[in-house]
Amino acid sequence: MVNIDTVYQRVLAIANKEQRGYITPLEFNLLANQAQIAIFEQYFYNRGQSAVIPGNETEYSDIDNILDEKIGMFTVDGAMVLAGETLPTDLYRLGGVFVRMPVDMWAPYPNAPVEDVRQWEAQYVSSKDWIAMQNFPLLQPTNRRPIYTRSRDAIRVFGANNQILTVDGTGTSIIFCDYVRQPEKVEWGYDVVGEKALHNGALNRTTHFQHHPSEETKLVLKVLELAGVIIEDPNIVQYANQKQTQSIQQEK
Repeated sequence: MVNIDTVYQRVLAIANKEQRGYITPLEFNLLANQAQIAIFEQYFYNRGQSAVIPGNETEYSDIDNILDEKIGMFTVDGAMVLAGETLPTDLYRLGGVFVRMPVDMWAPYPNAPVEDVRQWEAQYVSSKDWIAMQNFPLLQPTNRRPIYTRSRDAIRVFGANNQILTVDGTGTSIIFCDYVRQPEKVEWGYDVVGEKALHNGALNRTTHFQHHPSEETKLVLKVLELAGVIIEDPNIVQYANQKQTQSIQQEK
């Protein structure tokens, strides 16, 4: 977690140097959310680029491990898919899709206890490929080799006999997924006292950044860059860009 008040105060300290300008709490909250999304989205581009670069055996400096740790702050494992079809509302990137079923639903083991549950990962196929697969018996899914298709915020998982797998006999979903969630909207909460905004850190007023603590400087610089546009100060934009460029070069 990164404390949002720390970020705001650092942004103000830099922006107010030499009387360059003031960023109101409302402006800061808008810019802070824009900044965190930009940094968050960059993780996935960096992860793709790092995949082609050989890693190292240093425990705390392997690029892949560092990125995985940052993305891990937003990872949700084993989330139930509502009614077996509706994906979580805060989903940003879908990972694995899994089917959990009692043994007697996927294999003819009459001596196995009903509560003995197995989990199988479903393979994604496009809707176009799924239509073609239905004409080839050897390619069709089974309960032990399920497949799924996706349309925006919903999926369909198919098992044996091309049946849609959704819930068990009690109406409980048997479909689960791993995913990366969207960052929560951040907010610097405040009360106006004597025409001055004073920070209110109460849980129902302030929401901090969920990013890894190492991202504090990046958040400050990204907010500062955006703030420079708001207060029409190219010097601030240039300063923030230079510092961000130095940070990127250091990481590489």
